[in-house]
Amino acid sequence: MSLEPRVVKENFTQLGTSGDKAAAYFYGRLFAENPRLRALFPPAMDVQRDRLFHALTKIVWSLDSPGALAAYLSQLGRDHRKFGVLREHYPAVGAALIATLRRFSDDWTPEIEAAWIAAYREASTLMLAAADEDAAQAPPWWVAEVHDHDRRSHDLAVLTLRPGQPFPFTAGQYLTVQSARWPRVWRPYSIANAPRSDGMVRLHVRAVPGGWVSGALVRHTRTGDSVLLGPALGTMTLDPDSGRDLLLIAGGTGLAPAKALAEQAVMSGRRRAIHLLVGARTQRDLYDLPELRLLESGCPGLRVIPVLSEEPDFDGMRGRLPDVLCRFDGWDDHDVYVSGPTDMIRTSVGELQRLGVPPARIHHDLLGAEEALHGTGARP
Repeated sequence: MSLEPRVVKENFTQLGTSGDKAAAYFYGRLFAENPRLRALFPPAMDVQRDRLFHALTKIVWSLDSPGALAAYLSQLGRDHRKFGVLREHYPAVGAALIATLRRFSDDWTPEIEAAWIAAYREASTLMLAAADEDAAQAPPWWVAEVHDHDRRSHDLAVLTLRPGQPFPFTAGQYLTVQSARWPRVWRPYSIANAPRSDGMVRLHVRAVPGGWVSGALVRHTRTGDSVLLGPALGTMTLDPDSGRDLLLIAGGTGLAPAKALAEQAVMSGRRRAIHLLVGARTQRDLYDLPELRLLESGCPGLRVIPVLSEEPDFDGMRGRLPDVLCRFDGWDDHDVYVSGPTDMIRTSVGELQRLGVPPARIHHDLLGAEEALHGTGARP
């Protein structure tokens, strides 16, 4: 049975505005025929349905790009390990998927069914192969003790975690966290430090309205508590072959990966200038400035520059991060890393390109964050 991307794509477009209904039907069918699988999913299924449709959309429109499809499905297969997904669950999911597509298609035919079965077989094969390979090297999750819980404001805390076994990661990556308060609900957070000899991992967590995990981590987590960590993800890491100067642009808790990158650059011992632009609304929002100044004092090449957007009396740089980039000398010979709110990232990237920075030297994890939003658990 050969893969027919065209047939799959044409049929998938028929879902159109029925995406939510189709996702609800899929999970209803899956749980009715396999009640035990319900225990693998979070209590509220609204986000889960959105994740399903996003993942299916990405897979369908990547069928003509084998490399990108394999990378996405491999990561999906590895990540599903932390949810307790096993090899024997895949046929049940495939059967529910085919039943759902048949239910919401206007012109279902044996050819369409064969194309979808082939596509699902290829996807599940890639996911299972990646999961099996990962299982031979790492656990599905890490248990970590909260070594320190530093409440920086009413809605923000810095957590220092001690994993029970070595947790591999690279500066600039993020991980997913599950709190005991909300089992089976995972949320992504950037790692705020470079790898350390003591194995500690730091997170900057801001609680948002309705944020199940973020609220639990900020308001209800204490030193000595335990959380679960998913594997490190993301590609916004330093280029080991580059000695170019660095520009790090961080808005809000996007400071976390930028700080980790600054630490890694300092620890590398290379002589390179590092500009870290930290955006906030007011001085009160510069929650990590004392630690940044301490890091700066130990590295002559590092310059930390706060940028405030809503404090006209501030004796420093004022404005929005994308708008102040033009106030410096050219960035075109720098490696640039941008982290923070989605709109800030997009606007900053556009401004950097306007200022002559080659796109290949502008790094961000916008796509990774969106995959975390829809693939490994919604922010925050």
